[in-house]
Amino acid sequence: MAAPPLPGPLAHLAPLLAHYGYWAVGAVVLLEDFGVPAPGETILIAAGIYAGAGQLNIVAVAAIAFTAAVIGDNIGYLIGHTGGRAFVHRWGRYVFITPERFQKAEEFFTRHGGKIVVVARFVEGLRQVNGIIAGTSGMHWRRFLVFNAIGAALWVGLWASLAYVAGTHITAIYDEISRYQLYALIALGALVAALVLRHVWRRRHQD
Repeated sequence: MAAPPLPGPLAHLAPLLAHYGYWAVGAVVLLEDFGVPAPGETILIAAGIYAGAGQLNIVAVAAIAFTAAVIGDNIGYLIGHTGGRAFVHRWGRYVFITPERFQKAEEFFTRHGGKIVVVARFVEGLRQVNGIIAGTSGMHWRRFLVFNAIGAALWVGLWASLAYVAGTHITAIYDEISRYQLYALIALGALVAALVLRHVWRRRHQD
């Protein structure tokens, strides 16, 4: 069976998948997940379409994408953990991030970081810097590893299975989901704000 024509924004990935297959999926997802601007989610969807057409094995696609996502985020975590805090302390004051404010952010991320790590996997922009932020904020590595793996499994499972089943109709589904991403971001922001306010309220009453 011939490879199906990839629709819309996926079309430019056809030569990459045709020549490198699974290697392309692993490499691009890995690069995206430690901060490099690469189309990780897009190539995962394209690979799912190819798997649905019999060009790739969907189990292999999912396993490779999951492994690459976890490794990539852990590279990002290492970058943030080893150099990020010093960078923020040195340059953060120029964008009003004082050491005191950064310490409060670290405490907040440590308390609620697990939820953020999982949700960030589905948000463009946050997905690419998720590991770096976790490392910079001082989140414990084992805690990050667990929640990162959960987020990666959900992310890969969603897009790989949808693309496998929907085929070239996936772009319509993707556009529909992306349309509601803004509402998801607003809801996430409201949740974070509520958690911050609760934290401040408790601190004031404890004092």
